[in-house]
Amino acid sequence: MLLTEWNWEDALQVRWEEGMEKGREEDKKEIAKNALSEGASPEFVRKITGLDIKTIAQLAAR
Repeated sequence: MLLTEWNWEDALQVRWEEGMEKGREEDKKEIAKNALSEGASPEFVRKITGLDIKTIAQLAAR
């Protein structure tokens, strides 16, 4: 037995929010790649994007 009622609108809202978050993360990575290609330091990229240094290092290696 379900303890709560299924709500289609709530399910769609959650999916939409998850999609938006994924899109924001991809945007941050794209900004980081562009900044690194223009010679920005990893520390500066971390400051402007909020990405961790490990992720920035992976993007720089590509």
